[in-house]
Amino acid sequence: MTDGRRLRGERSRESILARTVALASVDGLSGLTLGRLAEAAGVSKSGFFAHWRDKEELQLDAVDWAARQWVDHIVRPAMHAPAGVRRLLAMHEARLRFYEDGVLPGGCFFFVAQAEFDDRPGPVRDKVAKAMSDWLKAVRGMAEEALALGELLPGTDPGLLAFEINALGEATVAHARLIGSAEAYAYSRAAVLHRLRALCPDPELLPEA
Repeated sequence: MTDGRRLRGERSRESILARTVALASVDGLSGLTLGRLAEAAGVSKSGFFAHWRDKEELQLDAVDWAARQWVDHIVRPAMHAPAGVRRLLAMHEARLRFYEDGVLPGGCFFFVAQAEFDDRPGPVRDKVAKAMSDWLKAVRGMAEEALALGELLPGTDPGLLAFEINALGEATVAHARLIGSAEAYAYSRAAVLHRLRALCPDPELLPEA
């Protein structure tokens, strides 16, 4: 009985966090009310307080949940590609698929969260900054690995390359939603592919531009 209640509680918590992240990708974390979240998740307000003492605790857990979702949909799939430039490209492709597939109604939780909290000091901002930093470190680590394997030209700056790839990913979110998704995804793919082929001593490792 105890295990059954615990399992139901965990399922309820995961359901609430999933809805929180989905809605926050559109309206931001600050714009969500407990009433709206309760209705969307199909629980009572009292159900929220069984898991979180206040809205900030919910926001912090939502950032963690969104980071795990990012890893599951983007980082882990990319790890199936060979280490080096092909893995860097696979990571960017996985990110674009995440957006194209409409996993989140607003496109990207972190695109909204960083704009929302970049000038709001506090625990939520720190949590968002940590998640974004971890992501950039992961991309940079792949670039460093590609450099060590000889798949990037000597002198390539892994930090700069990670920044460029991430910036192109972020630009895709706004461009796709405001101007045109097909054009945005095509340009984003082409831009990263061109950059990697230009930096790779053996561009045949990568698809044709």
